[in-house]
Amino acid sequence: MASPVPVKEKKLMEVKLGDLPGCILMRDFTPKGIAGAFQRGYYWYCNMYINVNKGGVAGISMVLAAYVLFNYCRSYKELKHERLRKYH
Repeated sequence: MASPVPVKEKKLMEVKLGDLPGCILMRDFTPKGIAGAFQRGYYWYCNMYINVNKGGVAGISMVLAAYVLFNYCRSYKELKHERLRKYH
């Protein structure tokens, strides 16, 4: 019989719904912990989509899609103003 893994060491998708609040409270929300989470995410993304033997357009297209979405959200106020203007 395998020894149970502590909730803190489980991945978020492996945590049961009842253990979710305890798992979230155990996370490190200091600036160092948040920076570490972003760094792990960046390295995961690079290893999954960029640093591969047979690459495709998926990794670059996700970066471009995020860039387009960011710029759209940034200029939404001006775009909304232009959309609601009536020309007559």
